[in-house]
Amino acid sequence: MKNIKFSNLDREKTIARLAKDEYDLVVIGGGITGGGIALDAASRGLKVALVEKNDFASGTSSKSTKLIHGGLRYLKQFDFWLVKEVGSERAIVHKLAPHLVLPEKMLLPLIENGSYGKWLTSIGLKVYDILAQVTGDDKRQMLEKKEALKLEPLLPKKILKGAGYYAEYRTDDARLTIENIKTSLQFGAVALNYGKVEDFEYTNNVISGVKVKDVISGNDFTIKTKYVISAAGPWVDELRSTNNSKKGKRLHLTKGVHLVFPFEKLPLKHSTYFDVPDGRMMFAIPRGKVTYVGTSDTNYNNDKDEVRTDLTDAVYIISAVNNMFPDIELELDDIVSSWAGLRPLIHEEGKSASELSRKDEIFTSDTGLISIAGGKLTGYRKMAERVVNRIVKKMEENSTEIKECHTEEIPLCGNVDFKKFKHVTKYIDSLYERIKSDGFAHYDAWFLVTNYGKQTESILDIYENLDDTDKYIRMAKAELRFGIDYEMVQNPMDFFIRRTGRLYFDIDSVRSLMGPILAEFKTIYGVDDAQLLLWKEELETILDEHSNFSLERV
Repeated sequence: MKNIKFSNLDREKTIARLAKDEYDLVVIGGGITGGGIALDAASRGLKVALVEKNDFASGTSSKSTKLIHGGLRYLKQFDFWLVKEVGSERAIVHKLAPHLVLPEKMLLPLIENGSYGKWLTSIGLKVYDILAQVTGDDKRQMLEKKEALKLEPLLPKKILKGAGYYAEYRTDDARLTIENIKTSLQFGAVALNYGKVEDFEYTNNVISGVKVKDVISGNDFTIKTKYVISAAGPWVDELRSTNNSKKGKRLHLTKGVHLVFPFEKLPLKHSTYFDVPDGRMMFAIPRGKVTYVGTSDTNYNNDKDEVRTDLTDAVYIISAVNNMFPDIELELDDIVSSWAGLRPLIHEEGKSASELSRKDEIFTSDTGLISIAGGKLTGYRKMAERVVNRIVKKMEENSTEIKECHTEEIPLCGNVDFKKFKHVTKYIDSLYERIKSDGFAHYDAWFLVTNYGKQTESILDIYENLDDTDKYIRMAKAELRFGIDYEMVQNPMDFFIRRTGRLYFDIDSVRSLMGPILAEFKTIYGVDDAQLLLWKEELETILDEHSNFSLERV
């Protein structure tokens, strides 16, 4: 699979193309849903444009629990349809990107007076296996207390009764998003970040164009189109208001927070889905150098562009961890990073944040704006299929024949010849053999492959042609150059947060690489010192907001 140039160095050309051509479909929103829609529609032969007001995956799609999971908790709500769909999707998304969607065994501790009893868990996991079509070693096991403690010695010995042991998948949501968008380019889609839709154009009271402001230059342009799908996540209702179609059902935003700790502070051997004293459930997931924990679930009515982890969120999650793992005594000072995101759910009168359905819904306005909201990360491909089917049905009424959805057969960028996860681990090992002579650790090979898959080869080619003496600076610069040329990296935040996940999972590397990366931006983009200073200050503010939870900050 050849890399397709996808760079803001060509931004003027991209915008000129968007302004000149007429499209079958404009997708508003560059999160996982929008990316999935762009790939689905483009691969069926539609001419597709996608615009995102910020960076790709900058909203909800970089701030999830980063699991491709079947939604075990929805069995308790008897939402069998949702469990069946997202459960089946896990294996499909893993097949499409085995380097990004990694198998993850999950422990479900059974404790005295907990949410799940032994009998209910056994039946529930069995139903889960059937609905999600789980086979082989991934089928659920029920463990006695002794077996559970052997797998995870940090579990609470006094109140532990046993555990369920079942299979899920872990991912990087932002990488999954960018790879969907990049794969859509292979089918002719055009995508632009930092392009904000400000209004619509109408012909005979039907949308016939979207008016976009280029956030970088401040210039306005219009994209002509036959259909528009808004996959703007938490901003869906704002666009419905712009379209004068915000009536009937509306969004209900809830905030979800995750905290990140050094692995040494929370050295879990297994990912764990555990009870919280208030009756909710939470995940604790080891990942490389860290373990992350989440999530909270609280109503949110503040600024959608400034969603932050506050002290109350941090105390809530730390208390939950210390309650389930009594030998661990986490404190606020142990937090090394965090993230907070919004769930764009559908409002239901009288229901709490945790009770709201995670099912997606589609709204169509009288003027033709199609909006999709709700849903789960895991179900993004089916959500895309459903909403594109609506457009296809209308097009076929005009005697235009369109292909059926076949995204379950389209490998995502980075997946070249990975048939199973064992092929990914084999590639990681072979990559380590190639780079260890430069002083890299096995973790570094794992990091590259689980971010980029076989695109790592392109990064290594760039690395070989750089001459920095520090290997880590040299590799980071190679990643940056790849990101600028093929992943629309526009600024250091795009790179450190959404293309590499370093802000969340290796925050110290952001501090050590900040200077060299800023210097590289100056070289490539030709930005002036004033812009570099602004970026440096923004990065330092972001680092503080994500990692400093000392009481002095309050």
